[in-house]
Amino acid sequence: MLRSVRHRSAAGAVAILAVSTLASCGGDDGDTAITVLAASSLSGTFTRLGQEFEAQHPGVSVKFAFDSSATLAQQATQGAPADVLATADTDTMDSATSAQASRPEAFATNVMVLATPASNTANIQSLSDLDKPSVKFVVCVPTAPCGKIGQALLDENHITGTPVSQEVDVKSVLAKLTEGEADAGFVYATDVVAAGHQVSALRIPGSAKHVTTYPIVALEQSKHPDLAEQFVDLVTGSAGQQVLQDAGFGKP
Repeated sequence: MLRSVRHRSAAGAVAILAVSTLASCGGDDGDTAITVLAASSLSGTFTRLGQEFEAQHPGVSVKFAFDSSATLAQQATQGAPADVLATADTDTMDSATSAQASRPEAFATNVMVLATPASNTANIQSLSDLDKPSVKFVVCVPTAPCGKIGQALLDENHITGTPVSQEVDVKSVLAKLTEGEADAGFVYATDVVAAGHQVSALRIPGSAKHVTTYPIVALEQSKHPDLAEQFVDLVTGSAGQQVLQDAGFGKP
């Protein structure tokens, strides 16, 4: 049995979106604001791109809700006040077809790794070490892209150990590692880059078969469709691609 499971209700997620998860990139809000719903693994790169977008569009602020792709896709289809959606896989984006104002565009790829705290006190050297009773490892919830891929890799490598918790997204998994609450966790390669010296990563056998593709799209409910499309253009254009590649993302 899992020792702890984090979950969010759809209603709670929408409430969080409306009240507390939206954070402006800049200081004061401009005359106009657009809201971007983005997978948590995009938090560093999209925050930087949001700042660049604001610099290019005086009087416009960019606000973000970073969360599990599944949660954000559900919010988008329920009409949450937002302008752009970016998910960590195409299946989740497909579930939000009714909210899309245009065809989604692929803009990045990522691959899953097994991360450990830099100290690696559990001496984890391979995925098989997860079957040791003393090893505490964490995964994402099954509804999140990171959870689906993580479970597939566990199954394919015949790992039968039980995770100590299922986290809502990769950032939560990473937090378990950096806070010393777990010995290992499944995250994306870019999360290890972002964490710097705090964690180390091991390649997972077969992970190359599970490369995840990130799509982005302007939303039907956007009150600023031109700005929404311009943000999509920034992400998919040369400037956005350079930021993403610097962070460790692969090309779409």
